[in-house]
Amino acid sequence: MNPRARLAVRALILREDRLLMVNAFATGSDLLCAPGGGVEIGQSLHDNLKREIHEETGLTIEVGAVALVNEFHNPADRFHQVDIYFRATITAGDPGADWTDPEGVVTQRHWLTSEELMTRRFKPDSLPDAAWGDGGVLYDPLELLVK
Repeated sequence: MNPRARLAVRALILREDRLLMVNAFATGSDLLCAPGGGVEIGQSLHDNLKREIHEETGLTIEVGAVALVNEFHNPADRFHQVDIYFRATITAGDPGADWTDPEGVVTQRHWLTSEELMTRRFKPDSLPDAAWGDGGVLYDPLELLVK
């Protein structure tokens, strides 16, 4: 395993006070996360996020302010990822339409209230505060990777 940290971007998209969440792994885990993915070198963070959201949801977004920086790792294989969460708004696309992720990773999409989110497994732990909080930027240090 490469000992460098992987950089990813994710979107906090609220619609009617519901947060868009997707399956975290294609392998059947019930763990949910905000949509997004790995950063490609040579593209801005905003461009990476727009691409990832369109791939995973079919939606076009406008990227807003940073809301959360989260790190997670797996000490066993030295995996370390830094996620930057941006607030985002939908500018095009149907949030309720069926969509197939061309990469085959995202197979579930959920619009969850804060109360509904708390009944599900999700990461990172600080996600509700970032999505529904006062708008400040949060830092959530090194959580263990879970599946």
